[in-house]
Amino acid sequence: MQKTLLLGKTKRVINKNQKRQSNKVMMRTKQLFKAGLLSFIALCSMALTMASCANEDIAQNGTGSDNGKNFTTFVAGEPKSRTSLDYNTSNFYWEEGDKIYVQDDDGHWQTSNTVDAAHAHSTSFTFKVPGKFENSATYRVYYPGKNGSNNQVSIPTAQTQTVPNSTTHFGTSGDCGVADATGTIGGDVFSFQLEHQAAILVLEPYMSNDNKLKSTYLTKIEVSSDNDIAGSYTISPVGSGSLTGSGGSKQITLTTMNPVTGSANEKGFPLTNTTVDVPFNGAYMLIKPGTHTLKVKYWIKDYVTNVEAVITKTLPSFSYDKNNYYDMATNFNITNYDGHHYYMWDAKNNCWHQHEWDVTNISDRWQPTLNNENSTNYWQPGDGLDRGYNASIIGGGEANQNPLFSTLPNANEMGWYCMEGDPHWDADRLWTVMGHLYKGGMWFLKEKEIAKKHGKTITDLKNAGPDNKDYRTMAMNFENDFPNTGLPTNIQDYFFLPTLGYYMFSQQLKFVGRDGAYWSSSSSPVSGPQDAAGLLFRNNVVIAATSYPRINGFWVQKFE
Repeated sequence: MQKTLLLGKTKRVINKNQKRQSNKVMMRTKQLFKAGLLSFIALCSMALTMASCANEDIAQNGTGSDNGKNFTTFVAGEPKSRTSLDYNTSNFYWEEGDKIYVQDDDGHWQTSNTVDAAHAHSTSFTFKVPGKFENSATYRVYYPGKNGSNNQVSIPTAQTQTVPNSTTHFGTSGDCGVADATGTIGGDVFSFQLEHQAAILVLEPYMSNDNKLKSTYLTKIEVSSDNDIAGSYTISPVGSGSLTGSGGSKQITLTTMNPVTGSANEKGFPLTNTTVDVPFNGAYMLIKPGTHTLKVKYWIKDYVTNVEAVITKTLPSFSYDKNNYYDMATNFNITNYDGHHYYMWDAKNNCWHQHEWDVTNISDRWQPTLNNENSTNYWQPGDGLDRGYNASIIGGGEANQNPLFSTLPNANEMGWYCMEGDPHWDADRLWTVMGHLYKGGMWFLKEKEIAKKHGKTITDLKNAGPDNKDYRTMAMNFENDFPNTGLPTNIQDYFFLPTLGYYMFSQQLKFVGRDGAYWSSSSSPVSGPQDAAGLLFRNNVVIAATSYPRINGFWVQKFE
């Protein structure tokens, strides 16, 4: 069998359009077996084999005379001539319920016996077909799949695969084939090998960043095209047997959830892999061959946070040939936040220093990872881990204990972001933190764009707030109750802040997925050593204030 790989192991050929998409979806093609003639010697050998296996043939057939004279034998023993796929070898297997259709000498459609349970996933099978087959050395064999008959094929718009890397659903999902069975005129043994007529997509999702997802699963995949890819078709009786007809549907949905309660894949396929791993979560979809511009939508769900989302990848126009399967490696590349940047104000180390959620020794993990979880190992004075807030600055002043805090906006800049940063709430932006999937956050104008918009320099924004007052020396409480929603039109001028929540009094995780809470570099000028300035937001409000308790574990990161 000839094999051609794109981005594969033996030969690498990248279509120009595909190359431009390589950072999103990698594709490779594996060519399935094409029809050919067996040698005369092989036919003679097979005839001898049939003679020695007559009793098994009758058992497979289940009907007919005990000498087989009422039936003609059609042998499919070539490994490339079956109906479920071995991804690594490109070999196929016959599955229970498979059968073939052949027109006899009188032009009548004849149906073979079916593959029984004892021969399921067989490397060979002998079909017995009633009718008259005496006038030709060649007969057209049709395999229309389990939803078809004769030469009529159905590629359904709803396909189901409940086990990763399983192809046993091919027979009900539109796999079909045609072959010229060859023998001798007047003979009773004909051999064939199918040429498959569908194109097969091998969908391979992964996340390259180290997000350590624990409870997120792939629940279904939807593929849509600018041309028809599903519906009812006829296998052509001439040539290589292409599918003819309009089909009528441009969309197929593959469900990956097992409906059996308690099954291994009841929730769908897992998404903990950081590289392509077909045995782990590979999914297969059959489509009508042709030139298609495909849009692939992946439905994913975190069953702990109950966050559901759709990740969409659009591919350039490409010719998907019959008798081939296409690796479509898709990197979801969802932004991951490490969970290590929750700090009390100007603390030397983060709230869970040396005991973060992902340290190697599980017994050393103190950090709560889900909303409303508590830890008894929160900071207390004298614990020796330098996690406590800076209490030395009183009556205003900038952080001086942790260099990371000197990179943060000061109180005045936070005021500008709040009131003049044109905040846009984005309910659909996906991100991960501490092994779980979330969505939601706020887009803000970059500081240089705010300054440009108001005819100021960045230094001007640092020295005074939007009302020209210096909030490094006085109390501040700006509130913007009317943020916009959705993506800004000129997205390149904005940056995104997720709703990472915060640790209340450094011990209980609160409001992940609802609130964003970010420290500034400025202490409060009016509340002694207790408070500092920061930015807090949710879907309907943005607040910049100097009254946030320093003991809270807010997120710390440089703004743009």
